[in-house]
Amino acid sequence: MAKTDTWPVIHAERSALASDLAGLPAERWSRPSLCTAWSVRDVLAHMTATAKITPASFFPKLIGSGFSFARMQTKDIANEQGSTPEDTLSGFESVLNSKKSPPGPPATMLGETLLHSEDIRRALGIEHSYPIEAVVQVADFYKGSNLILGTKKRIAGLRLQATDANWSHGSGPEVSGPMVPLLMAMTGRKAALDDLSGEGVETLRARD
Repeated sequence: MAKTDTWPVIHAERSALASDLAGLPAERWSRPSLCTAWSVRDVLAHMTATAKITPASFFPKLIGSGFSFARMQTKDIANEQGSTPEDTLSGFESVLNSKKSPPGPPATMLGETLLHSEDIRRALGIEHSYPIEAVVQVADFYKGSNLILGTKKRIAGLRLQATDANWSHGSGPEVSGPMVPLLMAMTGRKAALDDLSGEGVETLRARD
């Protein structure tokens, strides 16, 4: 996928997620997401906050949080949740077409959008067909990086093999399955391992 296509995909995937969450019963917003310690509502508020950050605002926010990335995220989630789940969704809808992002390449925001959308959908039992080229692009971006998610270390010594795309990475005991569960598993979402097979699955399950 060409880099020029990244933002249209991000915008389309945000819109699709907003549509899936419209009318969601109030009690389901508090459901635990695949993102550790965050509810479905927390994740959506985080996505809203991230879509408002610019490189110029990122560092003052980080400094104001004592250089703690986690503390900055917690503050942002609280600021963007609003009083009700409807407020949270409305806030997200206001940034659907935003092109703002923290420092980093466009693939960072593409990954943010795809991963967190699936963090929410899988927790709610909502199925969605993601553009496979975008999923591959994000997997290629994360596979060589330990930044924040620690993906490179997590998948070291394993062979990842997609069954629905022409994509593989690494060598060693195999972990195979559809591209989306592979991406989720390599970025630390253990629930996605249930959709994968191969002798390397238990090794991946044992890693943080």
